[in-house]
Amino acid sequence: MHRPDFRRFPHALMLVACADGLSSAGRLHGEHKIVDMNAFALRPGAEGDRDAIAALWHASASLPGVGPALMPTQREMLERVDLELAGGWDVTVAAVGGRLIGFIALKPKEAVLDQLFVHPGSLGFGVGRALLAHAIRTMPCGFTLFTRSANGKAMRFYEREGLVRIGEGGHPKTGDPITHYAWKVR
Repeated sequence: MHRPDFRRFPHALMLVACADGLSSAGRLHGEHKIVDMNAFALRPGAEGDRDAIAALWHASASLPGVGPALMPTQREMLERVDLELAGGWDVTVAAVGGRLIGFIALKPKEAVLDQLFVHPGSLGFGVGRALLAHAIRTMPCGFTLFTRSANGKAMRFYEREGLVRIGEGGHPKTGDPITHYAWKVR
């Protein structure tokens, strides 16, 4: 189980609505629950995570510049999750209690990091960094990925974490501009 060092983040508490089904990972505070982000852990994705992965993916991809201009519905995202899982996605999730706050989908045989998404309310707490570190451990000889060129936050993240920009192109489904990155052993 990966437990990031949050000593650098003494403020690492996340405010979430009580109705989201969190277990005892936090304490009640008014109508909200305060969740200690030190409690997040990585684990293999499970069959029961499908709906939560689709919902998280939809919420994250709906942020400006992240997903396509015409976002698929959450139902369409679930259909895509099912299709990709059947096609061999290797999924790892980041969770606090029973709540998914991030996921990564890898294609190790192809050396591809296919998807990395963190719930918008969990950005800035090291979740993406922990998921990326998992990709590096899983594919130690290197891998590639792409992100939409409009997603400046993702591009800065990948570059800060040591990935190298290797090219530009068009998204295989939408044609939107994308930027390709690679992580290689140094």
